[in-house]
Amino acid sequence: MIIFQSLYFMLPAYLANMAPVFAQKLGILNFFSRAVDGNKMWKGKPIFGTHKTWRGFLVGIPMAVAIVWFQYFLFRISVFQEISLLNYLKINPWLLGFLMGFGALFGDLIKSFFKRRMSLLPGAPWIPFDQIDFVLGTLIFTAPVYFPPWPAVGIILLASPVLHVITNNIGYLLRVKDTRW
Repeated sequence: MIIFQSLYFMLPAYLANMAPVFAQKLGILNFFSRAVDGNKMWKGKPIFGTHKTWRGFLVGIPMAVAIVWFQYFLFRISVFQEISLLNYLKINPWLLGFLMGFGALFGDLIKSFFKRRMSLLPGAPWIPFDQIDFVLGTLIFTAPVYFPPWPAVGIILLASPVLHVITNNIGYLLRVKDTRW
């Protein structure tokens, strides 16, 4: 049960991490598809790169907020209380959703900074960091509001990379993503 509870807790971050890809493919908020770093360079290399856009934050964070609110409403049904790591009625759904979405996207942004320092192109694989960056960002940013029990953290850290690879391959096969990573 703790495996399912752990993944259910991370669902807002998982979907926040995926939302920018779908928004880009669907042409949502194209005006905001501008690079977060303004295409600036640092030591001759992009700071984050062109794949990290304001659109990503503008769709990813609201996605996480919406999922946390959905979990909040579902928590009133007893079966969902059993699959939840936390009592959603005792947290601020706006705050938790924002922190999960921002944390996931910020973790990915920081990873991109280091990827650019290593001269890795956007979309180039960087295992295991491509699979764990958003998870660490989420856990760090949500810690002041809620930090899962350590067994759940272990499950999240082990299961998330596997799920990331599976969903990316599905996205690639569906032509939503350009790479399998």
